[in-house]
Amino acid sequence: MPKLIYNAITQTIINELITILGARYVIYDDPEKLEPYSHDEITEKAYAHMPDVVVKPRTAGEIAQIMKLANREKIPVTPRGAGSGLSGGAVPVFGGILMSFERMNDILDIDRDNMIAVVEPGVITNDLNNKLKDDGLWFAGYPMSLESCYICGNVAENAGGGKAVKYGVTDRYIIGLEVVTPEGEIIHLGGKIVKNVVGYDLIKLMVGSEGTLGIFTGITIKLQPLPTEKVDLLVPFRDAEAAIKMVPTILTNGRIIPTAIEFMDQLSFRTSYRYLNEHLPHEDAGAMLLIEVDGNNMEQLEKEYETIGELCLENGALDVFVADNVTTQERVWSIRRNIAEAFMVYSPVQSLEDIVVPVANIPKILPELKTLSNKYNVLIPCYGHAGDGNLHATIVKKPEMDIGDWNECLPKILFDLYDKTVALGGTISGEHGIGHKRKKFLDQALEPATIELMKRIKQSFDPNYILNPGKIFDK
Repeated sequence: MPKLIYNAITQTIINELITILGARYVIYDDPEKLEPYSHDEITEKAYAHMPDVVVKPRTAGEIAQIMKLANREKIPVTPRGAGSGLSGGAVPVFGGILMSFERMNDILDIDRDNMIAVVEPGVITNDLNNKLKDDGLWFAGYPMSLESCYICGNVAENAGGGKAVKYGVTDRYIIGLEVVTPEGEIIHLGGKIVKNVVGYDLIKLMVGSEGTLGIFTGITIKLQPLPTEKVDLLVPFRDAEAAIKMVPTILTNGRIIPTAIEFMDQLSFRTSYRYLNEHLPHEDAGAMLLIEVDGNNMEQLEKEYETIGELCLENGALDVFVADNVTTQERVWSIRRNIAEAFMVYSPVQSLEDIVVPVANIPKILPELKTLSNKYNVLIPCYGHAGDGNLHATIVKKPEMDIGDWNECLPKILFDLYDKTVALGGTISGEHGIGHKRKKFLDQALEPATIELMKRIKQSFDPNYILNPGKIFDK
């Protein structure tokens, strides 16, 4: 396979970018200002790379001009939202132009009659939901980083999160896109209509494409009625296996689809407890489930959470704590949300993964994680969205482990982890994406013919390979 070779950014190109955007919105020759755009939330510095220039467009027309320039001059362009990703997807691995959407942050339309919102790519998810709250609506594509992530990043990664059990992930709600192609054309897909089978479904193809096929400049979102009531249950179990086996039991025997079923093994919740200086009963539990139900009828919710609680107690739960007000709900969710941050304090050297397996096979993956942890002498805390089989098995370097030994064994651990996951009918990423962090493991998850077909799709959209190159696969 030929190596990707791009042209350098010259002063002439910088001048053209300034002509398009204005000098204020073109950053170059300033390492201090460029550095924040060189990485996402991955901690390993090996995945970072400095851009040559950062541009901050305001309109689709400006983006189209930039793409025509980049395509003509064979310069790589990396689109970037908030930089909260965990796959290196927004990192400019070939340098070139990094395109930030921080200025494109307007909510263009809230159509209450059709229950639709149209937004620019840089709108923060939580800002949209706060705007919709008074109308009793919300965007249910709910990532865990909703207070910081841009909607364009949600769409590019097809982000999920804690509420995906009941509400699904981002692609369920994206019904229209305005896209600038790698060659600088502006195209419109879908719109405010819910049904549409005219031609290929390019919206579904674009959602989750990790910024490799086009640049989103307008996003049309199908909204949902905002539930008026919710209740959370924090349920400790004696061991992780008992907790994780409850997930399919709740879904089948309980005949209830909770909003969320989050799993935390002992190592995860204890580390978060210490970080938060939190104290709750049953700190000696082997694992916990955090279960949320929501709706518009508290009487119905009470029946549902009582049914779930009884099922848990019948199947080994040590207790069931009910959080039915904002204060207690924030307290229990804070434990789950702060696990990743807590482990960063313990050891900043780690690899946060998001494997996914069929829900019924969740109990089978936990023993494999224990085996890998013992084999390689690392910590592998496990937590995540157990209700849809998506687990964050995070490989953490022990402080006493030599960094050279860590660098040598991490690829082996990842290979083994993915191998075990795929053998159970799963795959290597449920919501974080491939980016350039996981691309060397892609052939563990996909057949060669499938990968080749994807490469041909990429080539048809981007014949010069200038848009977010080096992500998902090399070429």
